[in-house]
Amino acid sequence: MNQSTGTQAKPPAAPRDDAGASHTTTFSVPYSRLLDPAGKPVGALPASAREKDIVIGIYRAMVLTRQFDARAISLQRTGQLGTYPSSLGQEAVSCATAKAMKAEDVFLGTYRETGAYLTRGVTLVELMRFWGGDERGLDWSGPRRDWPPSIPIASHVPHAAGVAYAMKFRKEPRAAVCMLGDGATSKGDFYEAINLAGVWQLPALFVVINNGWAISLPVSQQTACQTLAQKAIAAGIPGEQVDGNDALAVYDAAARALERARTGKGPTLIEALTYRLSDHTTADDARRYRKEEEVSAHWAFDPIARLRAYIGAQGWWTKEDEEALIAECKAKIEEAQKAYLALAKPAVTEMFDSLYATLPSAMASQRAAYKDHG
Repeated sequence: MNQSTGTQAKPPAAPRDDAGASHTTTFSVPYSRLLDPAGKPVGALPASAREKDIVIGIYRAMVLTRQFDARAISLQRTGQLGTYPSSLGQEAVSCATAKAMKAEDVFLGTYRETGAYLTRGVTLVELMRFWGGDERGLDWSGPRRDWPPSIPIASHVPHAAGVAYAMKFRKEPRAAVCMLGDGATSKGDFYEAINLAGVWQLPALFVVINNGWAISLPVSQQTACQTLAQKAIAAGIPGEQVDGNDALAVYDAAARALERARTGKGPTLIEALTYRLSDHTTADDARRYRKEEEVSAHWAFDPIARLRAYIGAQGWWTKEDEEALIAECKAKIEEAQKAYLALAKPAVTEMFDSLYATLPSAMASQRAAYKDHG
């Protein structure tokens, strides 16, 4: 109500063109799934689903990721690794997206994208070293321009927009790929970044991994939106949903989006619907906020079992192949663990050495104290 007159205030008129037509429109959010939970095609498959090397490569990366997760948790429980975030149940998103990338693309992920880092070329030892608290683990063997895991929520999303802007400014046919969780879409950093990406038509792909929970907060208490993909609409960029437990669908959606980005057609936001089968991290106990029955029910959508059923049906994978892969992964992880545990521990004073060109006097005295007594 208009307080001065008591009359009903009129809403502003919708924008109109010279002919008087209203500029209203409607929007929709497409959803894609190529395999059902049993690994059977639900319709026509894209050409990439018939590329044996691609599909087997994704599967191998997913299995290695899960095996590494299990070992990392064991190392943390025995005090040989720091707090660790498992990606159990959502390996398809990170592995398939990373497989769709080119080496010259740039990846910016969170702490839970183990599969993407391994697929991009980061070694097992480097990951162990990082999660063991040694920053030298970030001196990666993989693409040197990929960014370190973002621990703060959503702070890396504007960074991704900046990286993509640099690519466009230099006229490089590359793309920035940013992975973030559902909770990150509630942060201002996220909105500002996708707004800039839309305005400037940046070569960026934003992959929102909707695993149902932002630590203990369910998505239903984070937003009233029916989907997270629709948040892209306000930024003027395409937004779509994909079954995040369907590696083939994730790869197809990411490959299409990356082709758009590299050819100057702008950014895309993909919401990958999956589920975190593990605790948030090894410092969390998810039993405090969700029921065991809920978690158990989601095992029926296990992305690894789904893809294994598909490649088996294609005649690409046998029981012997599976046994050989498991043995190979365990051997690689065992070797990496031995190498990691044999590494000399960094000196305590190294925490000061990359902060400033010249340490402020207060920190210099602290460094000296650690050196003398540490």
